[in-house]
Amino acid sequence: MTEMKNFNEKIIEEFRANNGRVAMFADFPMIILHTVGSKSGKTFLVPLVLTIKDGEMLLFASFAGAKKHPAWVFNLRANPGITVEVGDETFAARAVELAETEAKSTVQRQAHVSEQFAKYVESAAPRDIPVFRIDRI
Repeated sequence: MTEMKNFNEKIIEEFRANNGRVAMFADFPMIILHTVGSKSGKTFLVPLVLTIKDGEMLLFASFAGAKKHPAWVFNLRANPGITVEVGDETFAARAVELAETEAKSTVQRQAHVSEQFAKYVESAAPRDIPVFRIDRI
């Protein structure tokens, strides 16, 4: 847990120092979610790869192919009103979870364009990967 926290802190620091760019994820846009813990009520900062499709900001809860959902999924389900950082901008937003059938088709489309993501989908099975749309408020 501490390793992941340290990793995330370094990613956030680099993100903020470089207007949303992170060398490790150079080919992908990034986002920092400010989520409220579903149990703790604490604010957590979570750096994630952001997918932009047809002008929509999407987050895939692939958790690198883990068999369980990342904690931020439960936080967004409990508290969908969030703050996000994208590039050098911070704004209020709402996380909207896609319905199961829409999420499944969106995941399959993403797996067709990303070999790495396809591996995550395969590794996570039988877990369905939740997908959230981030709507600016």
